[in-house]
Amino acid sequence: MSYWNAFEKVTDQCHHETLMNDSTLLNSTVLELPLLARGKVRDIYDLDDALLIVATDRISCFDVVLPTPIPDKGRVLTQLSRFWFKQTESIVRNHFLTMDLELAVGHWESVQSLKGRAMVVEKAHRLPVEAVVRGYLSGSAWKEYRQTRAVCGIALPAGLRESDKLPAPIFTPATKAPQGQHDENIPFERMASIVGRERAEAIRRISLRLYEEAAAYAAKRGLLIADTKFEFGMCKDELILIDEVLTPDSSRFWPAAGYAPGRPQPSFDKQYVRDYLEGLRWDKRPPAPPLPLDVVRKTTEKYGEALQRLTGSPLPSPPGRVSSDNFSAA
Repeated sequence: MSYWNAFEKVTDQCHHETLMNDSTLLNSTVLELPLLARGKVRDIYDLDDALLIVATDRISCFDVVLPTPIPDKGRVLTQLSRFWFKQTESIVRNHFLTMDLELAVGHWESVQSLKGRAMVVEKAHRLPVEAVVRGYLSGSAWKEYRQTRAVCGIALPAGLRESDKLPAPIFTPATKAPQGQHDENIPFERMASIVGRERAEAIRRISLRLYEEAAAYAAKRGLLIADTKFEFGMCKDELILIDEVLTPDSSRFWPAAGYAPGRPQPSFDKQYVRDYLEGLRWDKRPPAPPLPLDVVRKTTEKYGEALQRLTGSPLPSPPGRVSSDNFSAA
């Protein structure tokens, strides 16, 4: 059975049992446009000279898509990415064009429910690496450090504890594995052999600056960015930032209040889901187990709180609901 067939079979059995609202989206359908790809979270449609990217409420852990959607997750990812694209455009150009779907495609009925969770972006040639920056020792970096006292070939001081702040942020690239396979942390030299040394050095320099400025911004709002990953592409001959930026899917956000190294930290990201799955007898291969309602509810709350803390505004109501709340970022 293929990866997506297994996913869809389990989905049919489980997703109706989850905590879902009338705007929860597992798979999008825009019949007027060619579907180019259905990724772990995003559905990508061809607009000829641009792309329509829809962030669904799917969630993946350990590079496997779970059968249970997280209500409002896709809208949080899209709003936060839009916010950070605007915040960081002075550092590097990005692929964001607009979230005005009617301006981009017209008054199609099929896109009305996608407002707030879809954006139109420039086409770019995606580079096959993930640009990971770590400011704290956590996740796979902590596991690697315990074995080698290094992360991606970067030697670190002895005696560091889990969740310790690193002496300085480090750039630890990873391969961009095909769907259903695990990404692999790699040394910088291997990244340079994949994308070219000059381009690799530019990605490292830009990624570290993006992280440092975002971390300083988040710290003023009571959040620590433990680590994050960026993706880059080539638009003609220009290196640009693509995909998503500094969201709970691509980053570990920790509350500064109560931060205590030497143990895992509470977080505003999908670590809550990872921790639940780690406690199961699951081999981390598809099909994945469904999530219980309390995990779904808590994860929705975590994602929404991350948005509120970072932008100062709550998640806007989905299409069809009246709300006086407006997202403040342009």
